[in-house]
Amino acid sequence: MDSAYHLAQINIGRLLAPMEDPRIKDFTQALPAINLLAESSDGFIWRLKDETDNATSIQAFSDPLVIVNMSVWESLEALQNYAFQSGHAQYLRRRREWFEPMQTAHLALWWIPKGHKPTLEEAKERLRHLDTHGDSEFAFTFRKTFSAPTQP
Repeated sequence: MDSAYHLAQINIGRLLAPMEDPRIKDFTQALPAINLLAESSDGFIWRLKDETDNATSIQAFSDPLVIVNMSVWESLEALQNYAFQSGHAQYLRRRREWFEPMQTAHLALWWIPKGHKPTLEEAKERLRHLDTHGDSEFAFTFRKTFSAPTQP
């Protein structure tokens, strides 16, 4: 069955040092390949990026060390395959080398109508909702997922 919805995701992280710091070098050098891998993955629809083909310079939060990643996928399974089964997984396992542990929600998933491009404000609202209410149909994580709505 072809769903009328796609899955949006935002994840944020607070870097241990600025992007140009040598401690973050492995992360920054991997970004072009990881972004290309995402874009060539089955089920990929869209990702947030600026004129440099990246999102790391997009200042979504007041803290300059907090960076954002946002994308849209055809399905939860497509995002899971990319995040946990592709070459992305090796970098995910190394996140503690580059990022501080977050004390607030750092990942939110939610269903959007096909063709909708989520905004940063919309995504930040989903993170705030997770902090306040936990996983729900409005915003959820991989720990407790929700199916796409059946009606647009």
